[in-house]
Amino acid sequence: MRLVLKWALRLVALLVVVAVLAGIWKREELTRLMAVNSLFAPEKIVGNFSHMDKAFLSTELSLPDAAPSPLPKGPDATLPAQTQAWVEARDVTALVALKNGQVVHESYYNGTEAGDRRISWSVAKSYLSALMGVLLDDGSISSIEDPVTKYAPALIGTAYDGATIRNVLNMSSGVTFNEDYLDKSSDINRMGRVLALGGTMDGFAADLTETFAEPGQTWQYVSIDTHVLSMVIRGATGRSIPDLMSEKIIGPMGLEQAPYYLTDGVGVAFVLGGLNMTTRDYARMGQMFLQRGRLNGQQIVPADWVDASTEATAPTAPDAIGYGFQWWVPKGADEGEFMARGVYGQYIYINRPLGVVIATNAADRKFREAGVSEENVAMFRAIAAAL
Repeated sequence: MRLVLKWALRLVALLVVVAVLAGIWKREELTRLMAVNSLFAPEKIVGNFSHMDKAFLSTELSLPDAAPSPLPKGPDATLPAQTQAWVEARDVTALVALKNGQVVHESYYNGTEAGDRRISWSVAKSYLSALMGVLLDDGSISSIEDPVTKYAPALIGTAYDGATIRNVLNMSSGVTFNEDYLDKSSDINRMGRVLALGGTMDGFAADLTETFAEPGQTWQYVSIDTHVLSMVIRGATGRSIPDLMSEKIIGPMGLEQAPYYLTDGVGVAFVLGGLNMTTRDYARMGQMFLQRGRLNGQQIVPADWVDASTEATAPTAPDAIGYGFQWWVPKGADEGEFMARGVYGQYIYINRPLGVVIATNAADRKFREAGVSEENVAMFRAIAAAL
């Protein structure tokens, strides 16, 4: 009996050690999962959006050893009277406005600072589109009429089999994907848990098998389309998105701080929403696109790609907001008026006729309510007119 008790105690001790080791091994995953579950909590959302690298795996982009591109201070602008009420209603955390390449307004709210590297959410999609344009220009990718499976063979037999690069750029892949952030069982939230638990985004995309329309027929916002573009780019070049983005876009732009991407469990960048940088550096992106791809004394993105990607070519409904190649075109837009947009109030608004760029970050938990997007565009237009 004593011998049995002795071995039983040893077994219990072993199980305790195993449990402790497993807890340590899984601690990071559990921490990230808990962070995802409280990411948008009212008391945490502002801090989370400025420090996403504390909750997720990430990789920093490299910057050249050179001074940032000029972003000179211009005369202080008088903003429209309704600006402050809008800032409070929309939980804006940062607002940077440029006029003719000069900073004419810069303000930060809710305890955030100018140096915070803020989550882009879907504004990141427009950056990947810019990279696509560069790679088309240098011949790494032959044509946007190529099927995505030419460069990403892992997608053969999936919902993306038959879709072209153009279809995916336009968000007209026809792939079934539930984008409801408020539904915990939606595809977009399932994808977030894959990211948090160290799964692979490539595997998530390759597991999608259902479609609701033929490619190119119908526009429907499908965030995973942007990840498929990254699979195409990586397949065509054999290089990672952070490396390419550093070399082709971020480095030549001359940013003030090194951005970072959130990544999945194997280090693949979360390109559809995981880019983080300062609001001033988001404004630099807007200035580059206002100048048809030119910044810091260089033609970084081909001018014809800037024009093509910011034209409303997607098959959206006639009375709906327009969409190009991962860029938005507001209703009733003048020529040269377009924007990058992300959930919870992230924007880069460009108004070329007025020479204005407006970059905003926010933690707006009511961003999906009726009329909010239209209100934001109206505010940007009012600010642009006042500068």
